[in-house]
Amino acid sequence: MKIAVTYENGNIYQHFGHTEQFKVYAAEGGGIVSGEVVSAEGFGHGALAGFLKNLGVDALICGGIGGGARLALQEAGIALYPGVSGSADDAAAALSAGTLEYDPDIVCSHHNYEEGHSCGGQNHCHKGA
Repeated sequence: MKIAVTYENGNIYQHFGHTEQFKVYAAEGGGIVSGEVVSAEGFGHGALAGFLKNLGVDALICGGIGGGARLALQEAGIALYPGVSGSADDAAAALSAGTLEYDPDIVCSHHNYEEGHSCGGQNHCHKGA
C-alpha cells in the first residue's frame, strides 16, 4: 500500500490544495517500510489527485480539503483520511497499523486563499452535511 501525506517540515500540511510536498510511504504488514518526500510540481487542487494517482498512491492523509478535491480523489480511487494534524510519520504509521484517528466529515469551504489562510481547523473547515 502507498500512503501520501500532505507534508511540511515533518508535519501534516493543513490545506490539501496548496501543498507543495507530499511524503509518500510504502506500507506492508501493518508497518511503514519506506518514505520519500516528493514535490507536488506546482499542481493544485483537483490536479493533485491525478498527480497522486500517477505515483500509485492508494490513500491520502491530510488536514483540510475542499469538496472538489474530495471528488477528484474519489474518482482517482484514492482513499481519503482528512482532519488529521501532527507528525506525518506518526500518521502514516497509524494508518498502516489501522489506528489512525481522522475526521471523515471535515470540509474546507474557504476558497479566497488570502495570505495567512489556514485550513486545518476551526475557522473555515467544518463538518460536512
